[in-house]
Amino acid sequence: MHIVLVAPEIPQNTGNIARTCALTGTKLHLVKPLGFSLEDRYLKRAGLDYWDKVEVTVWEDFYEVREFFEGNNIYLATTRGDKFYHQVEYTRDDVLVFGCETKGLPDWILSMYPQNRIRIPMRNIGRSLNLANAAAIILYEALRQTGFKGLV
Repeated sequence: MHIVLVAPEIPQNTGNIARTCALTGTKLHLVKPLGFSLEDRYLKRAGLDYWDKVEVTVWEDFYEVREFFEGNNIYLATTRGDKFYHQVEYTRDDVLVFGCETKGLPDWILSMYPQNRIRIPMRNIGRSLNLANAAAIILYEALRQTGFKGLV
């Protein structure tokens, strides 16, 4: 399983997601521009001592990610999704893509996979869920569907 963060802005969110990835064997992909340095103390603190247990790849842009994962299912997490995240049949090689905290995914990325836009149901009272929470919710549904392989 893969989590892709496009232009993440808040180091604590990325650190928390890295921790979740380490504990689930999920690969983490960060797409530039990053709103922080990978040496950021908040990033490291949020990831605790899990950074050496997660595979992290940094990409220059989303086009590189798209090319690398050609042939994989790529799901875009967005409040503008057409189906709920649990209505997808996930596989172990799927790619879960999340946008930056303040803007989400840009329209040009959303237009690449219109049939694979997924969302988490929530009340429409303004802002959406925290990025780290949203990533964990969707990832764990995908892991549940694939039998939590390799997890105890």
